Amino acid sequence: MSQISSILKRDMGLFYKDLQCKPEFSKDSCDIDLVADFTEYNPLHNGHFHCMKTARDAFPDSLFVAIVPGLFERSGRGIPYILPRELRAEIAISVGADIVVEGPPMGIMGSGQYSLCLCKMFKSLNTSHIPRGYKKVEGIDEILKRINMGHHIAPRPYKIVDKTTGEILLKDKLEEDNYVITSFANSLSKIGFDYTDKFLFVERIGGVSGTLIRQSIIEDNFSNVFDMMPQKTIDVLKDAIKNDLIIYGVRDEDTILDTANNFTFEQLSNLNLFNEKLAKNIVDNRPFNDIDELKKSILYGFSSHYKERILSILENPIEKSRISEYIDGYPSNIRVLGYQNEECLEKFKQKINNENVSLF
Repeated sequence: MSQISSILKRDMGLFYKDLQCKPEFSKDSCDIDLVADFTEYNPLHNGHFHCMKTARDAFPDSLFVAIVPGLFERSGRGIPYILPRELRAEIAISVGADIVVEGPPMGIMGSGQYSLCLCKMFKSLNTSHIPRGYKKVEGIDEILKRINMGHHIAPRPYKIVDKTTGEILLKDKLEEDNYVITSFANSLSKIGFDYTDKFLFVERIGGVSGTLIRQSIIEDNFSNVFDMMPQKTIDVLKDAIKNDLIIYGVRDEDTILDTANNFTFEQLSNLNLFNEKLAKNIVDNRPFNDIDELKKSILYGFSSHYKERILSILENPIEKSRISEYIDGYPSNIRVLGYQNEECLEKFKQKINNENVSLF
């Protein structure tokens, strides 16, 4: 069995185990503040480190918790991560995080679904502050100001709305990082989490190129990106390349093709993110001999990464109803991927309001 097949099989077991787990709520007995940052760390670069350091400087006595998406190792774009989450957690701990916890399975969910899960995680962690990187563009200052006033800010097609006042704050669409902020605010409002003055907005720094970083990994040549990442990230990447642990772009193609070729129309229709039109198109055009053939039968969807998300669903075929159950109970279990020391771990357990804590 290949490395990626083993990871996906293990994570499917964890998904269904979490699905059966019921959250045990408790009140925190620790007066320490908790700073929770959600970042994929794919991989952790100087932009991430700058945001972490800014938050640590602003709240020096707080417990810093990094939420790193985990199950199935697929990003919000449906694309395999560069490193497995235990290695991403190792890097985060080495550069200053106190605790790293596993976030939701982004690659098999729609953006609204995982945004909701993330916000439920913030609530479960009893989060005091949320650092978030943003890109300086026209109109963003007023949006960020309203969010920290606790207003219900919601993204709509080609506009950003303040639902608290009924005003349209921006008649345009936002780029990814800025859009994520408004999506978080919208989801936090929906679950009744008061985020007034909780966000710490950190302007993105320049000089970091994800494209160049990914290319350096493919070529095993970091000469052009040494200044873009902490040394620990580079060390872990080099070791991962040496030991064949890089999972970027690697898929369980056998499972994908098996699902596409052998699931019934009804089974396909019931998968998360699927509809009858997509299921029919796959059934009508099979059998597929390779992934490229299959991708041609996946209709274009709501985002430019829709096809990659659908591949991740075929790779990890989970029904819509199961995903809904999972979201309803999320986080039923808080899985710790890494921690600085036992003292940090104990403070973390005392602070959060979920007694189900496990180590990865």
